Amino acid sequence: MSWTLWLAIAALAVAVVALVVALGLRAQQTRQRRAHGDAPPAGEAPVEDDPRELVAFVANPSKPDVAGLETVVRAAFADAALPDPLWFETTVEDPGVGQTRAALAQGADVVVAVGGDGTVRAVAEGMVGSGRTMGLVPVGTGNLLARNLDLPVGDARAALAVVIAGTDRPVDVGWATVLRWAEDPDVAEGAEPGSTRDVRKEHIFLVIAGLGFDAAMVADTDDDLKAKVGWVAYFVAGIRHLHGRRMRAQLQLDDTPPVDARLRSLLIGNCGRLPGGLTLLPDAVIDDGILDIAAIDTRGGVVGWAQLFGEVVMQGLGVRNDLPAKIGRIDHARARRVRVRVEGGEQAQVDGDVLGLAVEIEARVDPGALVVRTA
Repeated sequence: MSWTLWLAIAALAVAVVALVVALGLRAQQTRQRRAHGDAPPAGEAPVEDDPRELVAFVANPSKPDVAGLETVVRAAFADAALPDPLWFETTVEDPGVGQTRAALAQGADVVVAVGGDGTVRAVAEGMVGSGRTMGLVPVGTGNLLARNLDLPVGDARAALAVVIAGTDRPVDVGWATVLRWAEDPDVAEGAEPGSTRDVRKEHIFLVIAGLGFDAAMVADTDDDLKAKVGWVAYFVAGIRHLHGRRMRAQLQLDDTPPVDARLRSLLIGNCGRLPGGLTLLPDAVIDDGILDIAAIDTRGGVVGWAQLFGEVVMQGLGVRNDLPAKIGRIDHARARRVRVRVEGGEQAQVDGDVLGLAVEIEARVDPGALVVRTA
């Protein structure tokens, strides 16, 4: 064998060794990035020891349907020859945001919210902007996001099947901020010093934020009744507020001049489908980069509410009644940012979680900020 052939073989061997070392270092760097929750550099595909997804579940143990679900989940993943999933449980002190961030830090590709709308909100808050995927196993009362994405509700195994084999969809999220509370000293006469909430926290919502009748109804819902009859408990609470006062509101959409209005409720929606087949915001699309607003008003007592309910049912069927002479009406608008001020303060809510008595709130859309696994 000539010395030139030996030289070529040696050069090839050195090249192979260098390639193996380079790939090993690259894989090690990728694993380190995953351990710290970092994404790979732009344009670089991740190198994985195991190309299968690592899935984490963030479960609310207070929900009756969650008991025993961990065993079902691990069995389903074993049957699908998938890596054993991570399992976290929420607490009263941390309803899911911290657990979600811990899951991402441990390298989870998908984080699944197991619980009701509150758990979904908390997990979504931890997921926003991460680029990772959020899954849903809805076991709550309203299950608002799951209904709007046509995901299985009340069937954990069917929801797991979507988590394992579904497709990913970027969606918008909304953020609501209470700018002034009813308890602030310059609003509530005689308020004690130090009662002002000076930290303006943004509250995520995936479906609807509301001010007025809808939030008062949620705040007054009996938890025991909700556990027994589900979302019907909200309507029972709503009956007690049918004769409540109309609120005086000032609304500003984007950069348009503010307008004054008398309302029962103001809804700011990312999507608009509710339990019971009701659709309050028929034009709302969860990934269109815009918020849909519904200004709801009634007069004439029960008759006005009856007319309003009929309008909600009809618009869900695609029929609109735009006649001006109505004692129960819904006026629709669209915007990327909404600011609302009401006299005296009204209850505010985000996806069924009550924030408190607010005088002024602002909501904005965050387009495509969350990736959700859908059927």
